[in-house]
Amino acid sequence: MTEQTNNDLREKVQAVLDQIRPNLQADGGDVELLDIVDGVAQVRLQGACHGCPMAAMTLQMGIERILKSEIPEITGIENIPAD
Repeated sequence: MTEQTNNDLREKVQAVLDQIRPNLQADGGDVELLDIVDGVAQVRLQGACHGCPMAAMTLQMGIERILKSEIPEITGIENIPAD
């Protein structure tokens, strides 16, 4: 993937995350896009989402489902916890 293509994909993913963000923030959480590697969006759940028992469901059934439906190049999502 060229750098320009990766940048375009990153912008698309960021735009979708920006649409989802108000719902996460309403529950005290947030999501940060870290990188996209081989079609997998690497994100970090923040705030109340970090460590929440429902975080895996939010990630897979919410964020991943929406990203994959809006951006066919995205094949999955991975939560990268903070160090």
